[in-house]
Amino acid sequence: MNVVVLLLNITIGERNVTVMDAIQTAIGMGNDEFAFTIREVRLPRVLTGFLAGCGLALSGTILQVVTRNPLASPGVIGLNAGAAATVVAVLVLVPSFPMSRLPWVAFGGALLVALAIYRLSWKKGSSTERMLLVGVGISAMAGALITYLLTVGKIFRVSQAFVWMAGSLYGRTWEHFWPLLPWIVILFVLLMLYTRSLDLLLLSDSSAIGMGIRLERVRFLLILFSVGLAGSAVSMAGTIAFVGLMAPHMASHLVGTRSMKRLPVAALLGGLIVMLADLLGRVLFSPFEIPVGLITALIGAPYMITLLIRRRAL
Repeated sequence: MNVVVLLLNITIGERNVTVMDAIQTAIGMGNDEFAFTIREVRLPRVLTGFLAGCGLALSGTILQVVTRNPLASPGVIGLNAGAAATVVAVLVLVPSFPMSRLPWVAFGGALLVALAIYRLSWKKGSSTERMLLVGVGISAMAGALITYLLTVGKIFRVSQAFVWMAGSLYGRTWEHFWPLLPWIVILFVLLMLYTRSLDLLLLSDSSAIGMGIRLERVRFLLILFSVGLAGSAVSMAGTIAFVGLMAPHMASHLVGTRSMKRLPVAALLGGLIVMLADLLGRVLFSPFEIPVGLITALIGAPYMITLLIRRRAL
């Protein structure tokens, strides 16, 4: 399914290309007539979106396990907001900042939020309920900071920040893809080494400790992985909402809650959601383009309401 949606993304647009021409051009064997459109415009855009979706989905899966709350996600707990605040500050205040370093900036912002959440929710150990509540509050504070930066910034820089905040993949190039790739790949590999710990965290704290894991150390390390995945995704694709909420649930319905299977499936589903949302945003109201973040919000908001209703009915 991912491959089909990827092909649709690189073949459909203002100038449609056949599937065969798109494949041949992508691998350097096609007609030079389509080379720039396929290789420099559509392919880096869709691949950047795929990686961002993977990162958000993996981050959401971690948070839902660590907090034992099906409503947890990078957006809800405030990681996206922290990353967004630092990136907006750079976009507005430092115009010449190199794109390759934006993931580190976003990681720093998300890390500050994570540390604040962890510290403020600590009371003889970390509490998953307090973490969520504190995360919502800090997310609101980060949103206020973003609003202030957009108010005082120069109009050209602010307009760029607005487009980025909408979660748009417009104008994404290889300059965005290559810095994001190592973050997603390396953190995914490291995360797969902790699948047993993730499974044990689904148990109660006392049961997890009884099974031999160092609870607070593992929980904090996994949150760092979540921070890196969410921060790097946000830095290159903007604040794409609800992917980190939907993909983990969809994966658990398909393959269960065992992390060895759930994590890769969630990553693929997250990438699929973003690619599909980008495709819909480009073709539904062509020649106008709807940002990916708006499409995922239109789908994700009703999804979250459904989860809340089901959770209340239990």
